Amino acid sequence: MSESSDPASPADQIAAGYAFTGPALELGALLWDGACLPDRQIRIPLSMLNRHGLVAGATGTGKTKTLQLIAEQLSAAGVPVFLADIKGDVSGISAPGVANERVTARAGEVGQTWEATGCPSEFYALGGIGSGIPVRATVTGFGPVLMSKVLQLNRTQEQSLGLIFHYADAKGLELIDLKDLRAVVAFLVSDQGKAELKGIGGLSTATAGVILRALTAFEQQGAGEFFGEPEFDTADFLRTAPDGRGLVSVLELPAVQDKPQLFSTFLMWLLADLYTDLPEVGDLEQPKLVFFFDEAHLLFNGASKAFLESLTRTVRLIRSKGIGVFLVTQTPKDVPADVLAQLGNRVQHALRAFTPDDAKALKATVKTFPNSPYDLEELLTQLGTGEAVITVLSEKGAPTPVAATRLRAPRSLMGPIEATALERAVTSSPLHARYAEPIDRESAYEKISAEQAAAEAEAEAEAAAAASAEAEKQAGAERKTARGAPPKPEPSLAEQVVGSGLFRSLTRSIGTQLGREISRSIFGTAKRRR
Repeated sequence: MSESSDPASPADQIAAGYAFTGPALELGALLWDGACLPDRQIRIPLSMLNRHGLVAGATGTGKTKTLQLIAEQLSAAGVPVFLADIKGDVSGISAPGVANERVTARAGEVGQTWEATGCPSEFYALGGIGSGIPVRATVTGFGPVLMSKVLQLNRTQEQSLGLIFHYADAKGLELIDLKDLRAVVAFLVSDQGKAELKGIGGLSTATAGVILRALTAFEQQGAGEFFGEPEFDTADFLRTAPDGRGLVSVLELPAVQDKPQLFSTFLMWLLADLYTDLPEVGDLEQPKLVFFFDEAHLLFNGASKAFLESLTRTVRLIRSKGIGVFLVTQTPKDVPADVLAQLGNRVQHALRAFTPDDAKALKATVKTFPNSPYDLEELLTQLGTGEAVITVLSEKGAPTPVAATRLRAPRSLMGPIEATALERAVTSSPLHARYAEPIDRESAYEKISAEQAAAEAEAEAEAAAAASAEAEKQAGAERKTARGAPPKPEPSLAEQVVGSGLFRSLTRSIGTQLGREISRSIFGTAKRRR
C-alpha cells in the first residue's frame, strides 16, 4: 500500500493514463498490490466507443454485468445501445436495481455513488419467436453471403447461390421468404428454367439439390419465421427517449439458443444493414449507436473466406458511420486476428487454465495486451467475479496502460424482469403496431406459380386448338384434294415453338423484368431507401 502512495509508483502511472478531460464512462477502481484503490478510477472516453471493443472471460466471471454497466452509462449520455440477450437475463436493464449488502459493499470499495436506475428500453425477438417485437428480414435483404453462412454452404455452393440471387434481382422476382427462394431454385433447374442461366454460368442440378435440402432442413428448425415482411428498419435502433437518454434495444434470444448459427448470422445482418444505410460522419464526440455482439465466436465457426473478409471490412469501416461494436466471447483467441486488430478497447475477465488448451489460450491472451507491470498470466487466473484487466484507447487514440480493475455495480436490475412487465413494455411500444403482424404479399413464389399455371393452361388450350385446327385442316385438305388443289405445307418445328403461347408468355415475362437488378453491399445485402 505504501508503494501506491508514492507519486512515481506504478499505480499512479497507470491511473494517470485514465485521467481524461472529456466525457468518459466510469468502469471501476484500480487494483494494485492486492488492494482496491477507489481514488484511482479506470474510465473509457465516450468519443472512443466507436473504436470497437472486446469483452472476454470465462463463464461466470461477470461479462454480462460489464455489458450492463457500460450500456447504462451510454444510455445516460444519450447514446442508443443494442444488446443481444442470449440467456434472457439482460431485460433487467429496464428496471431500477435493488440495493443489498453486496451492491452496497461493492459501491463502497470502488468509490461509487450507487442509485437504483432503469434505462428506457425496447424488447425484440427474432421473427416473433418470443415475447418481443418481431424482427424480420426478407431473403432479398439478407443477401447471398449471409444466407450461405446460415445454410452452411461451401464456396462453390455459395457462388451458385449468389448466381440465383443475381437472377432473381435482374428479373424482379422478390425473395421475401424461404418459399420464394426455393421456388426460384427449383425453376432454374427445371426444363423451362435451365436456359435462363446459360449466359451467366448455369446451375448444376447437384448444387441446386444441396441448396434445396439445406433450405428444407433450415425451415424444419423453425427458421422460416425469421424471413418475411414487414422487414425491420434498423434505423429504429438509433432512437432516443423523450428525456434525451439513449434507448436500449434488447434482442431476446433464449427461444433460439439451439440455433446459434442463425442468431449470430442474423445479428451480422443487422450490423451490415446499419452499415449500408448510414452516412459517413467521421469521428464524433459520442457514437450514434453501440452494438454488443454476444457469443461472438459463433460468427466465425465454419465461416467461409468471403464471409470473414466481409465481416472484417464491415467492422473496420463502420466506425466512420458512428457505430461502435463490442464483441463478447470467452477468449481473444475466438476472434480472427484481422478482426481483433480493430478492437481498440479491451475488458478481459478471468480465464481458467484447467486443460492444456486452456493454458494455450491464456498465453495467447496475454500476448494481445501491451507491456505492463502486472504478471498477467498469473493475474488473469486469480481475478474474482466482477474484476477485469482493462486497456482502452485514450482521447488521442493511444492505448492506455493495462489496469487490473474492480468494476462498478450496475444500477439497474441484475436479472430478468417479470414476464408481465415485459409483455406490457412490448405491447405499449409504438413499434408494436408496425411490426407485430406478418404480411405475405405477391413475390417470387406466387409469380412463378402463376406463370407456370398460366403457361400450362395456355399450352393445354393451344394443344386443344391445334388438334381442332389439325382436324379442320385434314378435312379441308381432303376437300381440296377431291377438287385437285395441293395441300398447304406443315409449319416447321421452330415455327411451332415460336408461335406457341408458352414461348410468348416467357418472352413477355423476361422482357418486362429486364433492367430491374438491385445493388448489393459488402455482405450482399440489398440496399434499400429509407
